[in-house]
Amino acid sequence: MKIHAMIAEDEMMARKELLYLLKEEKDIILTPHAETGEQLIELYFEHRPDVIFLDVEMPGLTGMEAARTIIKQETATTPLFVFTTAYDEYAMDAFDVEAVDYLLKPYDEIRFQRTMSRIRKSIANRRNHLAPTEKKVKTTVSKLLIDDGERMVVVSPESIYYAVPNKRYLEIHTEDKVIMSRMTLQELENQLEGHVFFRPHRSYLVNLNHVLEITPWFNGTSNLTLKDKNRTKIPVSRAASKTILDIFK
Repeated sequence: MKIHAMIAEDEMMARKELLYLLKEEKDIILTPHAETGEQLIELYFEHRPDVIFLDVEMPGLTGMEAARTIIKQETATTPLFVFTTAYDEYAMDAFDVEAVDYLLKPYDEIRFQRTMSRIRKSIANRRNHLAPTEKKVKTTVSKLLIDDGERMVVVSPESIYYAVPNKRYLEIHTEDKVIMSRMTLQELENQLEGHVFFRPHRSYLVNLNHVLEITPWFNGTSNLTLKDKNRTKIPVSRAASKTILDIFK
């Protein structure tokens, strides 16, 4: 499993130190580095690395601002962020953008290896989630009980078009209504195991029986159009685009 990594660091010595550590990792492929927040955004959308080692403080846009911009503009799978800083008071801020980890300068090799383990585990989980897997043999129920916060709603899996998180709730879109549930997307997916549902994007779960068409987008991504009355379009990440085409073949 190869991992594409990008360094965003304006200090040459810190950049060289991190570069040395990453070059020792056999599964890492390095992309061109960035020295400002603006340059990072431009290079990210050109190379789309799996993980970005991002300095909190950089000229122009800060690392945090650049990360938020990437998350806002990315229509497919966002990268993993590892924030690097000389000040541990920034550590908690890193988790505002769901950073996988943070590293304090100067880098400690043991701490760095712990970070690499987290990165590998997170990327493996993402890729396994998108890859076609053998369905486990189980008896599928004909109806689901979904907690909408006030009562348990009986729903037919076939009636579900798609589901997407919305702040504290999960929107479950069916033929004639939208159910606002406090369950997570992963919990719903687990309940629907054995039915033809697919995660085209980390924030969506889609019923493949309700797909009308697949349209190429850009940089290997695509969009699904559903058969509902709104002809809802669902983003498909670059990794998931090939998988879903293989499924329909």
